[in-house]
Amino acid sequence: MADYLPVPAGTHPPNHSPTYRSTALRAPQLPAIRLPASALEYAGPQVGAAHLQPGGADLTAGGKAQGQRILIHGRISDEQNRPVAHSLVEIWQANAAGRYRHDGDQHDAPLDPHFSGAGRVLTNANGEYEFLSIEPGAYPWGNHANAWRPKHVHFSLFGPAWASRLVTQMYFEGDPLLPLDPIFMSVPDAAARRRLVAPFDVSRTQPGFALAWRFDIVLRGPQDTPFESAPHG
Repeated sequence: MADYLPVPAGTHPPNHSPTYRSTALRAPQLPAIRLPASALEYAGPQVGAAHLQPGGADLTAGGKAQGQRILIHGRISDEQNRPVAHSLVEIWQANAAGRYRHDGDQHDAPLDPHFSGAGRVLTNANGEYEFLSIEPGAYPWGNHANAWRPKHVHFSLFGPAWASRLVTQMYFEGDPLLPLDPIFMSVPDAAARRRLVAPFDVSRTQPGFALAWRFDIVLRGPQDTPFESAPHG
C-alpha cells in the first residue's frame, strides 16, 4: 500500500453531529469495521466516458435557465499536487429558487423547465473541470427553527470504479448562512471548512454572460477537502 500524507484531525465531519438532527437516526452506533476491498470491487463496474451525456457540462439548456448564470470550475489533485486526470465529476443542486428537480422536494418554490439540476464531465489531463450552471438559491429544511441551507452545490467524484466514490459540497464565498448551517459547521476544523468555500473568480467570468467561482478539490493529505465519507488509502 502506498504511503499517504496524513490528514489532520477534524478535516472530515463525524458520523453523528448533534446539531445536524438526522445524523442521530442514521449514524452507526458501533465502531466501524474496516473490510479490505477485493480486486473485483476496484475492477468494476468501470466509471468514465461511457457515463457522459452530450451537453453534460451545461445545466442551463444553453443559457435559457432562470437566474444568475455561473461557471463552476477547478482542479482535482492528489496530496502531492499531481492532477487527477480523466476522473468523472458530477454535480447536482437546487435551482435559483432553491428547489431540486426531484420528486422528493416538495418546497413550494417554482421549478425551472430549462434547468436540469445535474451534470457530469471528465477532468482533462491537467485534472481540470468546468460546468455552466445557475447560482442556487437557499431553501428551508426543517432541521431547527428558521433553518435554511446556504447556497451549495453537491459534488461526486469517481476513481476507476463505483467503490472509489467521494461526495462533498461546495459553498459560496460571503454567504451569511454559512455559520448558521449545522452541515457546514459539522466539519470540526475551521481551516478545513474554508476549503469547502469557493472564492469568486473574476478572471474566469464571461463578460455580459456569467460569473465564475473556483472550487479546487484535493484528495488526501494536509490540504484534503472534507468529504461526507472520509477517503481511505
